[in-house]
Amino acid sequence: MGRAYQNRKESMAKTSDAKARVYSKYGREIYVCAKAGGVEPEGNLTLRSLIDRAKKDQVPSHVIDKAIDKAKGGGGEDFATARYEGFGPGGCMVIVDCLTDNPNRTFGDVRQCFTKCKSKLGGQGSVSHMFDHSAILAFSGDDEEAALEALMMADVDVNDIENEDGKITVFAPNTDYFKAKQALLDAFGEIEFDVDEIQFVPQNTAPVTGEDVAIFDRFVDMLEDLEDVQNVFHNAEFE
Repeated sequence: MGRAYQNRKESMAKTSDAKARVYSKYGREIYVCAKAGGVEPEGNLTLRSLIDRAKKDQVPSHVIDKAIDKAKGGGGEDFATARYEGFGPGGCMVIVDCLTDNPNRTFGDVRQCFTKCKSKLGGQGSVSHMFDHSAILAFSGDDEEAALEALMMADVDVNDIENEDGKITVFAPNTDYFKAKQALLDAFGEIEFDVDEIQFVPQNTAPVTGEDVAIFDRFVDMLEDLEDVQNVFHNAEFE
């Protein structure tokens, strides 16, 4: 799979406005996760992993606690997942994952981003079949064989494993996320994961060149500025 996956945008937290957006997205996701699966991280593995990722992205504890307290109270907003697919600048493929309390508003907002940036919104399944929905776990280490053995013993269906520059990266089906993570923790102890996420990994990349590069950057910025958008995945490659 190479490195054809998108980590969280490093520049997102460079300004106070960007930080606020990141905090808001995490707060919403933690609230939804806690409301659906329970507010105790020990009994809600998805919540525990989400909190760990939020802390790694420097989300303050009070933001996390506020979202969990809100979920404890019951009631509150009802958010639903929404996924939009289409073709971005230069013909690259794009998946937009959202959490929304107003699907009509969210659809209109996302469609406007596509329309304004030489892009075309497609139907459900129009591009997602060209992505693998994968759990990605990356950590410092060089014993690729030990990692693979631990995963195989845990009956994890490993899609790929890389060992480069002192870092091991494991790709597994999204349904094997918790099983894969626990197998690695059991084998290597309390390791710290550099990447610990479920993402859409493109099966191939599409070159975006010339004026489409600037349009693509604007397109992604517009999407990420939307309150309802949680993640943007794509297969764009820049030369």
